Amino acid sequence: MAKGVATLGAWLPALMLGLCLAPPLAAQPSEREAQARLDALGEELRAASRQLSTTREARDEASEALREVETALAETHRRLDALQAERRTLDDEIATLGAHRKQLAAERAEQVEALSAQLDALYRLGRTPQLKLLLNQDDPAQLDRLQHYLNRLARARNERLDELARLDTELANNRRALAQRGERLEAVAMELAERSATLAEQMDERAALVARMDERFASEQARLATLAQDRAHAERTLREVQNQLARLERPPPSTAIEQTRGELPWPVQGSIASTFHEGAGVHRNGLLIQAASGTPVRAVHAGRVVFADWMRGFGNLLIIDHGDRIMTLHAHLQHFSAGVGAAVSRGDTLGAVGDSGGQQRPGLYFEVRLGGDPIDPRRWIARQP
Repeated sequence: MAKGVATLGAWLPALMLGLCLAPPLAAQPSEREAQARLDALGEELRAASRQLSTTREARDEASEALREVETALAETHRRLDALQAERRTLDDEIATLGAHRKQLAAERAEQVEALSAQLDALYRLGRTPQLKLLLNQDDPAQLDRLQHYLNRLARARNERLDELARLDTELANNRRALAQRGERLEAVAMELAERSATLAEQMDERAALVARMDERFASEQARLATLAQDRAHAERTLREVQNQLARLERPPPSTAIEQTRGELPWPVQGSIASTFHEGAGVHRNGLLIQAASGTPVRAVHAGRVVFADWMRGFGNLLIIDHGDRIMTLHAHLQHFSAGVGAAVSRGDTLGAVGDSGGQQRPGLYFEVRLGGDPIDPRRWIARQP
């Protein structure tokens, strides 16, 4: 009986560890089901966004031209960012491979030096040490010691030769990897140059187009009237986004954003160009934050991307639904880093500050909506540091 108790005592810690490490059987299906629901929600959101794009009302010729050139610019910027990131990764990999190659070369040099010392020792014994052993019958103990020494020397020599072969193979693999990274780096550099040239052409085309659009305004009153039309168009589209969300079979879940009122981070740091109900056109319902072009724009709270497309007045516009009937809008983006249906967490990059929508200066337009109605974002985000 005591033996049985001892055996149980020996197995009990391992059994408890296994129970702690094993995931609960009942929790696995629920997690899979939750992920499946989120995936289905993402597909519904993408379908709703596609439907919204196909039913969007016709734009005037100038707005359509601006949409085309700024959409192309966004894709160029996105590709340039991806290429820059790949180049940084390749540079890091090449540096790591180079350092490893130096280490391998140093190890090989040590092995060659050690092998040379062993061969030198063997040479000093003469060309046929084994024959000398056989002929030396005077001292059996000395014969045994010398045979043991020769055996050890032979094993050490074979080990050195095996290690040298391994190092030679690893060095060859290292050289191939370096060559592959180098070839890819050259290809990335060539594409970067091509994309940069394309970007310059597209920016010139956009600047000429914006200048022609501004020439349409014979007076400040005409400009303000166009801005009012842009805001009316934006409101219709945003109402349609709200209606599409209301028709979803699986509405976006709550993210408890209500509990963060007054504590949300700023989507980007910069100077405030216009505040709630002080701006003109589409800027009237939120904050226009001026920041350097390309500055990352980050999510202020967890949610789902429900819209990521070009919209008249807003340019590249990304909308996040946070649940609890609250949405945040991010406009004039240079490009998007998240697509429709993507789940985002607080601090995730959504895109970059730009001047899309025909803006003269780069900046981010940020808006908060509750139940489809705009509210002052400063009621939700923390004071600037």
